[in-house]
Amino acid sequence: MDVYGIIGNPVEHSLSPPMHEAAFRERGIDAKYVTFEADPDRIEEAFRGAEALGVDGLTVTLPFKHDAFEFAEPDEQIQRVGAVNTIDFTENGPVGYNTDMTGTLRAFEHHGVDLEDTRAVVVGAGGAARALAFGFEDAGADVQIANRTASKAHDLADEVPGATGHGLEALPDLMADADVVANATSVGLESDESVAPADAWHGDLVAFDAVYKPLETRFLKDAAATGAQTIDGAWMLLFQGVDAFETWTGEDAPVETMNEVLRSHL
Repeated sequence: MDVYGIIGNPVEHSLSPPMHEAAFRERGIDAKYVTFEADPDRIEEAFRGAEALGVDGLTVTLPFKHDAFEFAEPDEQIQRVGAVNTIDFTENGPVGYNTDMTGTLRAFEHHGVDLEDTRAVVVGAGGAARALAFGFEDAGADVQIANRTASKAHDLADEVPGATGHGLEALPDLMADADVVANATSVGLESDESVAPADAWHGDLVAFDAVYKPLETRFLKDAAATGAQTIDGAWMLLFQGVDAFETWTGEDAPVETMNEVLRSHL
């Protein structure tokens, strides 16, 4: 039996186990997906222990994505992002991936959104925002970053080719000329708040929210009210798992089954 799992602190409420176990059953793969709650002061030992015990792959969640970047050899594309959320234990050692980035791009593709030659606004400057900004740039978008602390937006923009950084006060003007607006902050998590002003939305936008609790955030509600297309955070979570599954197993993931299981647990 192959063993995969998620490592983080905390991890008891992770939705990855039921999603991956359903995928293994659907594909007839003899595998188990478990949770590993690691001591932050011993995370290097935890990674080495998983490798020594023959764990086949790990999903890495907060607060260990930067630690995983130092542990696993990141593939060339991920070196710029500076964070790893998926580890594949190969014969040549642990390889790191960032499916925050690739999973989000697949979510946009699934919804028929072509990012090439679009103007994409990323709200936030943390780990999720880094993944989205680099992903959008790779897909051919002109990236603009807005953050409460403008200096952090400028710092991130300096790393992303062609990107510009702004404070949140610039968001209405940025949204007026944008094609895509993505919330990569925690604003709206289990609350009715939005990082974007309601009157800045318009029907030509695509709105993406990395928050998935609740699925229909105030950010997405305000966007939908103007006729904008919306993509909720569960799609990012789904395709993160899809990419990890396909990386580990080499098989096409049963996307519909994984989506049904994920949304049944939300």
